[in-house]
Order: sequence, then structure tokens, then C-alpha cells
Amino acid sequence: MRRVKLDRIDRRILRDLQGDGRMTNVELARRAGISAPPCLRRVRALEEAGFIRGYHADINPEALGYGVTVFAHVGLTSQAEADLKKFEELVNSWPLVRECNMLAGETDFLLKIVAEDWDSYQRFLTTKLTSAPNVSHVKSALAIRTSKALPGVPIDTEIGDLPEDEEELEEED
Repeated sequence: MRRVKLDRIDRRILRDLQGDGRMTNVELARRAGISAPPCLRRVRALEEAGFIRGYHADINPEALGYGVTVFAHVGLTSQAEADLKKFEELVNSWPLVRECNMLAGETDFLLKIVAEDWDSYQRFLTTKLTSAPNVSHVKSALAIRTSKALPGVPIDTEIGDLPEDEEELEEED
């Protein structure tokens, strides 16, 4: 990702799209205080620079029959880079695993797993996860409820511009 200078308008565009990726360009431009053509140019520049990685629908897991969310703390027998990569590749092939984060500390990976119910999670645990090569132990934590789940990162639209040594996205306002 190339380094770019984000101004308040860019940060407002990012914040608003993060909150509602289906927002029309006209509405996005109105909120940013600019006209639609430069807004669209800014969005495309933010996409090309890697700030915007994609657009996704927020799907209700329960509506599709996934009533259980489990966070699995996974320890591996080897932390050699090749073994870490093999584990990550295997995890990427499991649709029930929605997130995989490598951690520093006594747990090597934290997986967010969805399942229809506790029994289906246990089947996944015993047939896939604990039997996977290099897995030494798994500690499961069942999520009781989610009280906060925000996408992305906090974006402050009131701070000043980023340092001057970075490239400007585009000057068109």
C-alpha cells in the first residue's frame, strides 16, 4: 500500500463508507461536503491506495442457523514459519472459521468459529481442529452474547491532516 496523505474529507468518506458500504455516491458526497464527481475520484483513489479493501453485507448468523460462536485458543507444537503457514492454509479451508489471528503469548492462534449448535462445534473440534497436524491443544470459549461488534477501525474526522511527508491522494476541491 502506498503512503498517502488523508485529509478530513478522505477520513469522513472512509468513516461513512465503513458505516454503510451501500451508501450512494451522491449521499456520500453530500455528507463529505463535496460534489459527486470528486467524491467518486476520492473513493477510487482510496480503493487503489488500499484503504478500502472491499464491501460486505453484515449477515445475521442466527438467521442462517448458526446459533453458536466459539473462540478457540489454539496451541501448536511448532512455531516454525513453515508450520505456521501450513496451519493458516488449513484454517482458510474451513468455512466455519470466520477469523484467524496469530497471537503473541501462550496461545498461538485465536479462531472465531461459528456453528449451528454446540454438538456441531464439537464435531468440528474433534474431526478437524484437534486432529490437524501440529495442533497440541485447543481451549474453547463459548460466546454468550455480543454486546458490541463494530466493523473496521475508529476514524477521527476532526483531527488535522497527516504529516506532510506523505503523498496527497488527489487535489480536486
